[in-house]
Amino acid sequence: MKIGIPRALIYWKKPLFWENFFENLGVEVILSPKTNKEIIEKGVKVTDPETCFASKVFLGHVLWLEGKVDFIFIPRLKRNELGLEFCPRFFGLPDVVKILIKTPILSPRIDLKKEGFEKILKKFGKKILGKSDKKIKLAIEKSIEKEKEEKEEIKKEYFKKIESKKKKIILISHPYNLYDDYVNLEIKKKLEDLGMETIFIDQIPISNGKNLDQKPKFHWEFGQEMISQIKEILKDYNPPKDGSSREAGSSRVPTTLPRLRRGPLISGAIEISSFQCGCDAVLKEFFEEEFKSKKIPFLYLLIDEQTGEAGIQTRLEAFIDTLH
Repeated sequence: MKIGIPRALIYWKKPLFWENFFENLGVEVILSPKTNKEIIEKGVKVTDPETCFASKVFLGHVLWLEGKVDFIFIPRLKRNELGLEFCPRFFGLPDVVKILIKTPILSPRIDLKKEGFEKILKKFGKKILGKSDKKIKLAIEKSIEKEKEEKEEIKKEYFKKIESKKKKIILISHPYNLYDDYVNLEIKKKLEDLGMETIFIDQIPISNGKNLDQKPKFHWEFGQEMISQIKEILKDYNPPKDGSSREAGSSRVPTTLPRLRRGPLISGAIEISSFQCGCDAVLKEFFEEEFKSKKIPFLYLLIDEQTGEAGIQTRLEAFIDTLH
């Protein structure tokens, strides 16, 4: 059995986990390649102009897998364990894909408010893949352990970055924009070439967990998570009264998780949004307000299939010039 996994959109919610899970069950996994021009063109051809750019990219990856595998894995993401909903487009992805391709879809419903993740996997592995309880349990344990190791590496990288003496830029977006270099036009590399230290929003550990009491409240899982991470990194952050930056490397730069409340030096924040993302259009105002309340410059970038590198480069350079 060959299972194809589109390397886009919902894949980035749990990167590495799903392929590890299937491989640990003895199933062959084929990942679609990294996003490229051909994949985006495939997605654009089968969608209308109102479709968000991220969905166009995802459908391009699905079409690349068509005819190459026995099944394509597209879980139906509904709610997380706190009852917060995933993007509305995630709910209907399996239905949209079924219209476009002939390859059968594997789409377990993932509603963590209703049922635990491991229980969902056990049902899916037994009923759909025909694996034994023992084998499924072992596959889950191995995959979760691998995921934990990856998260530890991300945390170590985060602390290394905030101890850097370079100016730090927070990149705010969904993982499918942050980690897809073709989609975001290699913005991380562009900023590093300009002498910046880049920190992805999802790298920020939240010391008190994802608190539902965090203000403002969003019913979207990703919105609540990102606002919590923004508030975490800005906690007790006091902008210089004279408008100048605090020196990096000072005693206020944290080295362990409990000291995150002191807040590292942040020079600027950039939000990247897929064109036609209705959720981001709402969230942007709240995110921008958080940084502007601390007098931290904020830049909003929209990306789609027409976005050119020259335009992005110019805006980044102009933004960097405004930083203290």
